[in-house]
Amino acid sequence: MRPGSRLGPYEIVAPIGAGGMGEVYRARDTRLGRDVAIKVLLEHLSSPEGRARFEREAQAISQLSHPHICALHDVGNQDGTEYLVMEYLEGETLAARLARGPLPLDKTLRYGIEIAGALDRAHRRGIVHRDLKPSNVMLTKSGVKLLDFGLAKLAAPSVAGGVTGVSIPTIPSNLTEEGTILGTFQYLAPEQLEGKQADTRTDIFAFGAVLYEMATGEKAFAGTSHASLISAIMSSEPPPITQHSPLAPAALDRIVRVSLAKDPDDRWQSAHDIGSELGWIAEGGSAIGLAAPAPPPRTRRERLAWAAAAVATLAALALAMVLLARPREALRMVQASIAPPEKSSFVFDAGPMALSADGRRLAFLAPNAEKQNLLWVRRLNGMAAQPLAGTEGASYPFWSPDGRFLGFFAGGKLKKIDISGGPPQVLCDSPESRGGTWSPEGVILFSPSARDALLRISSSGGVPAPATELDVSSREFSHRFPFFLPDGRHFIYLSQAVGTVPGSGREVLIGSLDD
Repeated sequence: MRPGSRLGPYEIVAPIGAGGMGEVYRARDTRLGRDVAIKVLLEHLSSPEGRARFEREAQAISQLSHPHICALHDVGNQDGTEYLVMEYLEGETLAARLARGPLPLDKTLRYGIEIAGALDRAHRRGIVHRDLKPSNVMLTKSGVKLLDFGLAKLAAPSVAGGVTGVSIPTIPSNLTEEGTILGTFQYLAPEQLEGKQADTRTDIFAFGAVLYEMATGEKAFAGTSHASLISAIMSSEPPPITQHSPLAPAALDRIVRVSLAKDPDDRWQSAHDIGSELGWIAEGGSAIGLAAPAPPPRTRRERLAWAAAAVATLAALALAMVLLARPREALRMVQASIAPPEKSSFVFDAGPMALSADGRRLAFLAPNAEKQNLLWVRRLNGMAAQPLAGTEGASYPFWSPDGRFLGFFAGGKLKKIDISGGPPQVLCDSPESRGGTWSPEGVILFSPSARDALLRISSSGGVPAPATELDVSSREFSHRFPFFLPDGRHFIYLSQAVGTVPGSGREVLIGSLDD
């Protein structure tokens, strides 16, 4: 339709976009003097079935009144042209926003809660959307607006997931043709692909896929063809959110994982439940947003010494990354700084920062509200650090070789924690520890106290065994700060002995698990 043409009292201003069933225009309501969005049924779909589907969208939207669902103002037919009149929204689609990358955690939670609320309202009114995807979610200044109920199914209302309806075999969008499968492939639930009944839990599967994409910037399921994509949806699981964003809360990973269960009975049974879980995370669950006041001030000499050490380490890391990534190009200077959490500062007297084996994540200590040391993890290509719940009083952190776990000491125990979530696990006693290291074979070496030799233990726990012996003849009294070498069998450590002058008696030694 051209600008200036009319549909009843509505004057077309400009085209906005097009979908599988209709074209959308910005128009002016000449009676009320307001801008509206008009959706016109495509001419080639003006079959009885197409018109029925179009009318179903009008019926679905007319039953819904919710701040996060696009409102329907009017319906009409002029000279055989079917159209819907909806509120005009200023903003961008979620799909357009995701083209620029993943959303920050706070936006993911906020939009997720709003989408869940909109779905819950629709489900309670007996409406299953059946085509939830980022292009059907509009981001506005007032929040999200759920769009396009063109494939919605009207059924008997239900409070908890019991709405059912047989899928009509048709599908809009660039991946599909009319007369195949309902919905857009990347967000289809397994039961839709099998032609089975769709209910509210079908929308929950699509919602899980949308949440995953918001958090990671990647689609939950992908393939090079329809067949491979369908196979991925039916038989595979997407990588955990924490693999893309290790600082994401484990609770969010769980919400998405349950939403994407292959069997509808294994999914969340209502959008309300998902909204409640997301709200819990947003309010501070899963160790989000812990306050971290500044620790007691240090002397100027301490601050300068640790700052110099941190800067030197980071400079060396940056230089190594450039050399490894660009071995044939001219050397470039790279400078970087790592800031502590907001309103806090780094704590170094309980151990230095720990860099993961892949060079991507940094673990460090900073205090919580009770002034207890807490472990934090930060990606080096990001700006935010995430505290790990349950690590109060931590000291001397060290990484597992695969980057999944952090070992640390707290409360006189050697512990480990999965950075994707979950409580710490106690491995053994370690009353006054001075560092640990983790081999690819699952052996942990650690210093149990300030006046002892090194011990070894399995990363799954057990009874510690001696790894080194103190040389009494040379007046050794401590082995500490072990560090495995790349072969996973040899290690270096600091030996301290009683010296004849202050500061003497320190050596770096090499040891072996085999001797």
